[in-house]
Amino acid sequence: MVNLEWYRTFVAIYENHTLTKAAKSLYTSQPGVSLHLNALEAYVGRKLFERTSRKMIPTEEGKQLYNFVLEPLEKLGRAEQHFKKTSKEQVPSVHIGMCTETFQAILEPEIAQFNFNLVAKFGNHQDLIKDLNNGLLDLVITPRINNRSTLVEYEPFSKETIILVAGSKTKIPEIESALGDKQKAKIEETLKNNTWYSASNEMEHFIRFWFDNFKRRPDFKPNFILPNISSIIRSLSGKEGLAVVPDFLVENELESKQIKVIWKGDVTVDNTLYFATRTDLQFKKEVAVIKSIFKDKMGGKL
Repeated sequence: MVNLEWYRTFVAIYENHTLTKAAKSLYTSQPGVSLHLNALEAYVGRKLFERTSRKMIPTEEGKQLYNFVLEPLEKLGRAEQHFKKTSKEQVPSVHIGMCTETFQAILEPEIAQFNFNLVAKFGNHQDLIKDLNNGLLDLVITPRINNRSTLVEYEPFSKETIILVAGSKTKIPEIESALGDKQKAKIEETLKNNTWYSASNEMEHFIRFWFDNFKRRPDFKPNFILPNISSIIRSLSGKEGLAVVPDFLVENELESKQIKVIWKGDVTVDNTLYFATRTDLQFKKEVAVIKSIFKDKMGGKL
């Protein structure tokens, strides 16, 4: 199999005309350069240079090979410069992980102000913490603590309350009447007779709210299971139906009366939200900027 370094050496010889100058440009030894060239010529089965006492003269096969490999090697060089890890990056790249809805509601409107690069990843909390532990992420927003890793530390910064909401065209009086009677069986039956929305990535909100308040898992399937909570909110606004969602994600819709809070439950379902970072965090200043945005918008709820 051909070695990429053989091509680098070949180009260096072609452009510097001697083995000595090629070795100097590559910061290697002349015997190493000769070894690479001999290996490449054996691989292609052609002589690539005519060797004279003064310089290396490319053959026709050498000229053709140079024209083929020069542009790809230059692109590869630029890619290496762009992606290589250094301690003196001019523009830091911060990698963060959280759920899509949290990113859209809190961080997305603020991105234009950042003076650093940002790479956002969405997924379940378990996978994001694993990526953080492996050094692939710098910051994760999570409602769970995983104490199995000593490389990750957690800082609580806010709390979300899981609430039952309805679109503005839902038959709310009937539900409110059942809630007023405080009979759990009647409340449960009335709620089940409505149209329900849930999200494939956050079914646990729905299940936990139901279990904590009715002491059993829901025995019915939501009518509409959408990709995420943002889809639920858009579909429910001004329409008919019920959903269980975190309170901070529907603040705008509650204010515009497109969605209404129906019930916070007899048992309040809360999640503490944490900043999860590595103990050897590199971009502390940049991560602090992101943290301050979350604290400004969601702080004061602990």
